[in-house]
Amino acid sequence: MTVHFVGAGPGAADLLTLRAARMLGAADVVLYPGTYLDTAVLGHCRPEARLVDTQDLDLDAITAALVDADRDGADVVRLTSGDPSLYSALFEQTRRLDAAGVAWDVTPGVPAYAAAAARVGRELTVPLVAQSVVLTRTQARSTAMPEGERLEAFAATGATLVLHLAVTRTRALAADLSASYGADCPVAVVYRASQPGEQVLTGTLGDIADAVEAAGLRQAAVILVGRALAGPKATGAGESYLYDAGRDRSLKRTGPGA
Repeated sequence: MTVHFVGAGPGAADLLTLRAARMLGAADVVLYPGTYLDTAVLGHCRPEARLVDTQDLDLDAITAALVDADRDGADVVRLTSGDPSLYSALFEQTRRLDAAGVAWDVTPGVPAYAAAAARVGRELTVPLVAQSVVLTRTQARSTAMPEGERLEAFAATGATLVLHLAVTRTRALAADLSASYGADCPVAVVYRASQPGEQVLTGTLGDIADAVEAAGLRQAAVILVGRALAGPKATGAGESYLYDAGRDRSLKRTGPGA
């Protein structure tokens, strides 16, 4: 048997991949993160499937449930919010599964930052403004950040920043980031992107903390920071060379797909 780690997407039941929906429909046991997941996603499961909410379980208890279900011959899905490649504890869980001799695989999902960017209608990489996106978080009551991954260093690049697990520190972060981006830099905070309780707050580093605190946001929010968020009003924005009318397209493609 195999334990399937499946990205549940940002929350909406129709933002799962076709593969993810198919795997949920076949699963005997599904472990899911109740804190972050819209339970409508579980509508893809069979009525007789056993559903386990992991929000009150520690890592060892979660792994034990996966191992036990696998050894019982069950088809097991471990749902993660967004995509398993980001802040999903995939590393910790699969290391334990390897030690237990349990096979596993991974199915990607729509990441929360992509859903947040879609909700505000912004591309995070605008020509001549920002061509890099930094996915990171901050440290509060959480795992220590590696020494070299200082937020100030990322901010100094001018790249678009995507901050996870950081909404409770919005005021301090805005103050710190203003030194590199300027207090007038656009910011978007998207709470529970694509879910029924979704909230979208937009502003600048100078005023976004007031809006976040007024809304009482404490978790499940993504913070987007950068000049690219100005969209059509982004100062100095250019256009992609790939689609430039002046680009030489005379070279003929050869081989398959030509």
